[in-house]
Amino acid sequence: MTLALTQSDFRANLKKYLDQVNDDDETVYVARSNSRAVAIVSQEKMDWLERALKAKEGSLEYAIARDQLIKRNVLPDDEIVKSDDNYWGQFKHDETKI
Repeated sequence: MTLALTQSDFRANLKKYLDQVNDDDETVYVARSNSRAVAIVSQEKMDWLERALKAKEGSLEYAIARDQLIKRNVLPDDEIVKSDDNYWGQFKHDETKI
């Protein structure tokens, strides 16, 4: 679930919302003045997003990052790709790069 808050609500309940970001893997959007907004995500989620963006599509590193983002409901599950031994086996030659 994603939360959208005002800046004053976020400030008043800072600990509660930061705990939700970390414990429940929530993304919190905080509306600010002048139509500006910020998104708050956990460091772990941000790390996986950055790994996916930097990795070469089709590499083991990309597949692992993509899998983690699916688990965190950042990306939709891909019904076409079945995450089984055959899928992960295609990356055997990439294991030394991680």
